[in-house]
Amino acid sequence: MGHRLADTSSPARLAAPDEGIGRDELALATRNHGLPLEALRYDVTPPGLHYVLTHYDIPYVPDDTAWELTVAGSVRRPLRLNLADLKAFPQVTTRVTLECAGNGRALLTPRPVSQPWLVEAVGTAEWTGVPLRLLLAEAGADADAVDVVFTGADHGVERGVEQDYQRSLPLDVATGTEPEVLVAHAMNGAPLPPQHGRPLRLIVPGWYGMAHVKWLREVTVTDAPFTGFQQAVAYRLRQESGEDGEPVTRIVPRALLVPPGFPDFMSRARVVRPGPVPLEGRAWSGRAPVTRVEVSTDAGRTWQEAELDPEDGRPWAWRRWHLVWTAAEGEYELSARATDAEGHTQPLQQPWNRGGFANNLVQRVPVLCLAKDTP
Repeated sequence: MGHRLADTSSPARLAAPDEGIGRDELALATRNHGLPLEALRYDVTPPGLHYVLTHYDIPYVPDDTAWELTVAGSVRRPLRLNLADLKAFPQVTTRVTLECAGNGRALLTPRPVSQPWLVEAVGTAEWTGVPLRLLLAEAGADADAVDVVFTGADHGVERGVEQDYQRSLPLDVATGTEPEVLVAHAMNGAPLPPQHGRPLRLIVPGWYGMAHVKWLREVTVTDAPFTGFQQAVAYRLRQESGEDGEPVTRIVPRALLVPPGFPDFMSRARVVRPGPVPLEGRAWSGRAPVTRVEVSTDAGRTWQEAELDPEDGRPWAWRRWHLVWTAAEGEYELSARATDAEGHTQPLQQPWNRGGFANNLVQRVPVLCLAKDTP
């Protein structure tokens, strides 16, 4: 008696001082997973190692499901397309680095209570599909169209609001070529795995993961800005509750280090031996190409420029960097920071906001250098 949908859904909040990860956050962490940092060595991330963030349930889509994508709204020719129809359009394969907008959230103080990401919410894959601009051209957007709304098949409740997962892009982004948005049906040359949006998903190169709507079933052109929950309430940069905030859009620069040596099982603290230690990692930005990566082995007091692999014509994918560190016995804290062609670089102090979004604070990796005969 008197129950409401909101009773099943907690409001957004910040963790209290010294509050540990709660049972609700742990439940999210068991459903979602990050990239094991040693897998940064792969140019293209195997699907099972690529990060996963699922807002609601993963829809069950058997092999014989007759999936249909509709393109409707403020268009002259509404479309109903099955997978065969979509594959009849010209196909494009693009290597894209995806990063969750909340990557690094669990490292913030105070901590926003949500999926407790450290720094591993990232992955790079080759996505194959039809450019969205071709579908919109076929449908013919009306002259007064402003937004394109994407609806997934995943359904749930968030902060008391029952909803399908929906996001939008401005029409000029949806129809643009830099980046070229894809309606993708394949990942690394194979059909999409269930956790990555089978059978269709959106790929928006350079944008954080919330824009890459999975299990895509509807594309709707609108003549007014979209104000759905995931657009107007979630994924906003706010300092105080109740602010309109700024929307989360493109990925800010980040460099990650493959942790060197070998780890302790529980703490993941690293152990290396004295002498030359190869250091390597990946760096990316959705704003502009990465042009510089610097590495510190002394907790950020001094920095040394790393060598970047040559550009390979894939502007939306991460770039490998490397250098050799000569380690002596002792304790160290390693970090890497990226700078892109527009001058954006990673901060040494946390860029805090209430949602824990776009936090590209430099990674910190504790390392102990021991001689082999040290117990």
